[in-house]
Amino acid sequence: QVQLVESGGGLVQAGGSLRLSCAASGRTFRSYGMGWFRQAPGKERELVAAISGSGVLTYYVDSVKGRFTISRGNAKNTMYLQMNSLSPEDTAVYYCAATLGTMTASAYDYWGQGTQVTVSS
Repeated sequence: QVQLVESGGGLVQAGGSLRLSCAASGRTFRSYGMGWFRQAPGKERELVAAISGSGVLTYYVDSVKGRFTISRGNAKNTMYLQMNSLSPEDTAVYYCAATLGTMTASAYDYWGQGTQVTVSS
């Protein structure tokens, strides 16, 4: 089992940047595929980006391609989401999640508590 804690959210102006971090407990972090989800008010939760255990494979939803970068440091049991060129449409609660299965959106079993990202226009 893995426990996840997000940090790095906050308020930023449109066009700005934020870097989210997700710290994981346990000694088998590299065994888990990891993902960042977000949920805006009144909207369904969506998978924003995902990364394989080795870090070789990544996935991005179309709306963030070229602006967000997912990465991980297995030696530090930490995953990151670098978010650039933020827009108000990126405003949401961002969650990190872990899976021992596939990287599809439905496969994640472990979740963090979420961190709020608010982008002002």
